Amino acid sequence: MDKTVKTPEELLIITKAEAIGDKTFKHLLDYIKVGMTELEIADEVERSMRFLGAEGLSFPTIVVSGVNSNQPHGEPSDRKIQEGDFLTLDIGCVYRGYCSDMTRTVAIGYATDEMKKIYDIVLEAQLAGLEMVKAGVKCFDVDKASRDVIEEAGYGEFYIHGTGHGVGTEVHEPPTLNARSSEVLKENQAVTVEPGIYLPDKFGVRIEDLVIVTEFGYANLTHSPKELIIL
Repeated sequence: MDKTVKTPEELLIITKAEAIGDKTFKHLLDYIKVGMTELEIADEVERSMRFLGAEGLSFPTIVVSGVNSNQPHGEPSDRKIQEGDFLTLDIGCVYRGYCSDMTRTVAIGYATDEMKKIYDIVLEAQLAGLEMVKAGVKCFDVDKASRDVIEEAGYGEFYIHGTGHGVGTEVHEPPTLNARSSEVLKENQAVTVEPGIYLPDKFGVRIEDLVIVTEFGYANLTHSPKELIIL
């Protein structure tokens, strides 16, 4: 039995887990204020998710702002968010034993032209990766679709991780969507698509959705807006 292929019951639970992430993100948009620390926001993520029915977190919440946002797996610190920051929120919960995973990057106060440019490139890359998701497609090709957009924009060296991974009872499961993967997507797998650009000494941007692989494409479980939000 292939555990990467989920039953309808499993997919329903994962859908509900991801909905908790969406609701938490919506709450955060009203909650986040200049002067709050990354740690304060991370604590609110967990509080909100548990309030909404989660059993816990599927991974340690990533809340990174300003220059810290150029760390793909950065840990929340006591840095206070400031106007002109990018703030990356990578959040996930466990609901009835199954994980969720999503990432959004928002701007605080304003975004410079460079910030908007990088954000738009990452969004284009994420949408390109999503469009490749379909049963029978090589995971390598999903990664390539996202990576090609970033490379053609001249930022390939700053895309420093794979494009996605499977999600289930663990937040990182097969298949792996990266440039070395030989795996092929199967119907009813749950996978992430999450390209990013990380500029040294400046900032980073990542956008991540969790989707179900179907015979005709994908069903997106992440419904939070993806246009650049400026708080």
